[in-house]
Amino acid sequence: MEKKSFSEDKIDKNFTEILLNNVQDGIYFVDHDCRIFFWNKGAEQITGFDLSTVNGKKCSDNIINPVDESGKNLCEEDCPVKQALSDGQTHTIEAYLQHKEGHRLPVSIRAFPILGEDGEIVAAVETFHDISPKFIMPQHKRELERMQLLDPLTEVGNQRFLEIHLQSRLEEIKKYRIPFGLFYIDVDHLKEVNDSYGKPVGDQVLRSIAQTITNNIRFFDIVGRWDSDEFLAVVLNVDENKLDLVGNKIRLLVEKSNIPVGSKLVRATVSVGATQALRVDSLDILITRARSLMDHSKWLGRNKVSVKILYPK
Repeated sequence: MEKKSFSEDKIDKNFTEILLNNVQDGIYFVDHDCRIFFWNKGAEQITGFDLSTVNGKKCSDNIINPVDESGKNLCEEDCPVKQALSDGQTHTIEAYLQHKEGHRLPVSIRAFPILGEDGEIVAAVETFHDISPKFIMPQHKRELERMQLLDPLTEVGNQRFLEIHLQSRLEEIKKYRIPFGLFYIDVDHLKEVNDSYGKPVGDQVLRSIAQTITNNIRFFDIVGRWDSDEFLAVVLNVDENKLDLVGNKIRLLVEKSNIPVGSKLVRATVSVGATQALRVDSLDILITRARSLMDHSKWLGRNKVSVKILYPK
């Protein structure tokens, strides 16, 4: 029996949608007003927003609010989709999208135009994929949970985990001179958030900040919850300049995030102290120094990163 060949006329109108919904990358289509009219399952999985939530809206309508590494809102300036609609070219950029739960994650974005039969631009497509290091995290989390080293609220390592990890890093720096840096990160005004919106919202703020930090450090760096509103991040192979860059990246991404509560957007900031570990450091000395730098950031007015103690003249 002769097999029928596959041809274009065999493709029904649902084929494209089925295909796009089985792609892991996020894909969405916008019209000339940048309003979303298609949103695939990949976009839903990466961002947490489903089609019913985003259909007919712009990404700037508190959907994914992409920002670049300087914190610039790409929906307001240098939007790759708007550029594709305007010049008919393909545009690529790395940016940080906001998840429905409030945290930021790094993505690689590609935007290009859709042309009609007459060659005119009729719409645009944006594709994006998650470039955060969390591909190793599920197994890592299960192992930490089994060993009772996971903070159940934020799903990062707990204080005991941090103590064990830091002690190992200190032994390595003494024996092998492998450098590392420590970030002491304190959430600003968390009590006011709890008082104004309730503890469940405050808990969501903590989870969002923990996830933002986790998504935006390398897979071999670690973050854990040190106290109720404090996190530590341990970053390998860094000098003082790198500490400042990483610390400000974390601070900026937290500042640019928000959590919708009713008609309001709840925002938080962090104060950060960053220091390199020294061969002579004990665990207590290292953490005390990092905390002192964090306190200095508070003294400067919060939402700051301190690598050195600098007082105004």
